[in-house]
Amino acid sequence: MKSSVGTIAVALACIIAALIISKAYTYKFKGSENILVTGAAEKDFISDQIVWDGYFNRKMMDLKSAYTLLKQDETTIRNYLRGKGVDEKEMVFSAIRIDKDFNTKYDQDGRMMGSEFTGYNLRQTVTVDSRNIEKVEKISREITELIESGIEFTSSSPSYYYSKLSELKIDLLAQASADARLRAETIAKNSKGGLGALRKATMGVFQITGKNSDEDYSYGGVFNTSSKEKTATITLRVEYALD
Repeated sequence: MKSSVGTIAVALACIIAALIISKAYTYKFKGSENILVTGAAEKDFISDQIVWDGYFNRKMMDLKSAYTLLKQDETTIRNYLRGKGVDEKEMVFSAIRIDKDFNTKYDQDGRMMGSEFTGYNLRQTVTVDSRNIEKVEKISREITELIESGIEFTSSSPSYYYSKLSELKIDLLAQASADARLRAETIAKNSKGGLGALRKATMGVFQITGKNSDEDYSYGGVFNTSSKEKTATITLRVEYALD
């Protein structure tokens, strides 16, 4: 009789131990399950800053004469921009770049015989950085007025920027985080589980493209400066525990 009781006690102890181990394993396995999702957000915005530049040059055999004419051109351009409403603080004139130009001489058989000095080429750049986008856009289109006055001026296309980019990125991160959580909750619900604590979050690529453009996204991120109207996008890779 005592032997039977002892056998039963040992059997019960083994069953209880097995149940405890099973519960512990189940908890450990469940605790190691994660949900990995990617949230995304995008927002259209309009640039509030424009940067436009152009360069002008003079080429002459005499360096001093070329320098004098180039400084006269600088004064003419400065006065022209002022007349168009550009503030002195919005324009910057670069240092003058001086190059010596040469022509290579060849004989009738195509062999190089040497080079001939053709003059000094002096070049200077003016940059306009302004918050008045419409004003500077108009100037960049009407710059032919300077060319008609005898100045050799070459204009570049304007570049557009946004001064509140940091605030925009924070706003997009918040939206991407909410989007990631919604995705994770949907997965957890469909899996008959609950969403646990946030374990890890990694910001993906931050892109700025022209609005409604077909620009390709890149691994390092695109930063469009040619379009006034832009679209910012961001991704956020998030990992949650599964309850």
